[in-house]
Amino acid sequence: MKAIMVVGTTSNAGKSLMTTALCRILSRRGWQVTPFKGQNMALNAYVTASGGEIGHAQAVQAWAAGAIPRIEMNPILLKPMGDMTSQVVLKGKAVGRVSAEEYYQQYFDVGWQAIEESLKRLGEEFDLIICEGAGSPAEVNLKHRDLTNMRVAKHLNASTVLVADIDRGGAFAHIIGTLELLDPDERALIKGIVINKFRGQRSLLQSGIDWLQDRTGIPVMGVVPWIDQVFPAEDSLNLFERRSSKTTGELTIAVIRLPRISNFTDFDPLEAEASVNLKYLSPRDSLGYPDAIILPGSKTTIADLLMLQKSGMAEEIQNYAAAGGTILGICGGFQMMGKMLADPEGIEGHEGRYRGLGLFPLKTIITGQKVARQRLVTSNYPQLGLPVAGYEIHQGRTSPMDPEKPILTEGQTFNPLFDDRNLGIVDSTQSLWGTYLHGIFDNGPWRRTWLNRLRQQRGLKALPTGIPNYREQREAMLDSLATTIEAHLDLTPLL
Repeated sequence: MKAIMVVGTTSNAGKSLMTTALCRILSRRGWQVTPFKGQNMALNAYVTASGGEIGHAQAVQAWAAGAIPRIEMNPILLKPMGDMTSQVVLKGKAVGRVSAEEYYQQYFDVGWQAIEESLKRLGEEFDLIICEGAGSPAEVNLKHRDLTNMRVAKHLNASTVLVADIDRGGAFAHIIGTLELLDPDERALIKGIVINKFRGQRSLLQSGIDWLQDRTGIPVMGVVPWIDQVFPAEDSLNLFERRSSKTTGELTIAVIRLPRISNFTDFDPLEAEASVNLKYLSPRDSLGYPDAIILPGSKTTIADLLMLQKSGMAEEIQNYAAAGGTILGICGGFQMMGKMLADPEGIEGHEGRYRGLGLFPLKTIITGQKVARQRLVTSNYPQLGLPVAGYEIHQGRTSPMDPEKPILTEGQTFNPLFDDRNLGIVDSTQSLWGTYLHGIFDNGPWRRTWLNRLRQQRGLKALPTGIPNYREQREAMLDSLATTIEAHLDLTPLL
């Protein structure tokens, strides 16, 4: 198999960004390209057409490569649940919850087998596999159990590029230290170095580049500038440093940054709206008076709900709702808006019954069977008949508190949001919204119609609703990313 591996000197060095750009660059050059990440740890997930879960970053990389996302692109996904445990998603399906030590004992061999099988299938169908590493390839205490970095590179004999983040400082030390800690056969695979997130004048860096090349004998393939655009993030650490500080929008929408926030890529389309200021608020922040609040998905819904109650944010949200404010809950956020949540089997680690925010007359039972599937439905609100595409990922079943008085029918206080009444509800004033559908804001006409209701409350002119879906914006973003990076990159050492 022909393969390229992208590893980084640190977490958040730019491996995902570089892998995505390479997928688009080489796809435009005529290669049949596929991304690959053997093991990913992230709470941003995507559901493939077959109903399997993979990291959302690998789905974006697949779109960059012009390929359809599939489970072989990310055969192992670890979803942190707190208390040093993670849910293991193997070949697209959740198979258990384990600690780090248990994972190594129970899943290392079967995980490597899944990686080998996935690479074999991809290698039979694509010209080139572009692999992404995780963290650093030089963590000496973890190398024996590393399924993601140089073990994959050696298996594929992949030309490997080492990416360093110069913005945080210490890039030269990171590069030299990483190379020193690699085994000789691993170091021999490093064909080039990329210095990423450079904000300064390139000429002032040249003497350092010359020294680095002389010292290592490895070419610096490029110096990539700081790219100031919203890019789908892999984990919540990016929320602290990647999110824009846009303040020119006419609407302010607050997303509650839950401790185990998941699938916050749902909100990238909102962030791309020029008229929207998107703010991420900690449960300990003051809520203020935004035009709308979004309660996002969570990997541990009950634990995050308890945090909202302990911090006082739950009471602020309830007061905001009582004053007529607009609240939208997605997946776990939707479950929190009900009156009661129960986890009779301790699936999330919190066995028992818990009081919700009480905004919907609903109850949610956490079950062991996960729902993961793509959906295409038709909206009832905010406008009848809009096609809406997205996907479900949840382990809860939500139903009315009183089954004798169903609320999900027309004419009641709460009405079905879509033609599938199990996917969400909205109250009669269209102030309280709840849905299980991830990717809802990707749908351009639905997003704009929802935003126009907020604009109407502010006396603002309505935005056009006849716009394409976010995937077209994403395509333009991927092209722009590839064009920018290609201009600063010499791929000759890899190709």
